[in-house]
Amino acid sequence: MVTLITQGIQVSVETEYQPEYSSPSQYHYVFTYKIEIKNKSDHTVKLLTRHWYIHDASTSKREVEGEGVVGKTPVLEPGDNHIYISGCNLKSGMGRMYGTYTFERMLDGKKLTVKIPEFVMIAPFKLN
Repeated sequence: MVTLITQGIQVSVETEYQPEYSSPSQYHYVFTYKIEIKNKSDHTVKLLTRHWYIHDASTSKREVEGEGVVGKTPVLEPGDNHIYISGCNLKSGMGRMYGTYTFERMLDGKKLTVKIPEFVMIAPFKLN
């Protein structure tokens, strides 16, 4: 697990290779990642957007931007957390992701850019 705190918002990520959804002979490797966002600040915040950078060892960088996370824009009171699971497919079986979330501080509308820590995705048999 990797963890990073930005402006009082903690983001932790765990990854897992999904062999039952992957087809290495067709260069299709599926990974899931579980993200936990904890509000360690003194302010109520709302997650507005996400911006991902995806690097696959065999292809160029991809970017993904959008509203919320898995269809939600959670509001987090101080001490609250939000957990979600999403996924990514790679052609090489090895890659990395990182990015940012944009949050809004509910008290004054201030926008906060929160870093998502870089994490790696490696099909276990690629480590041999």
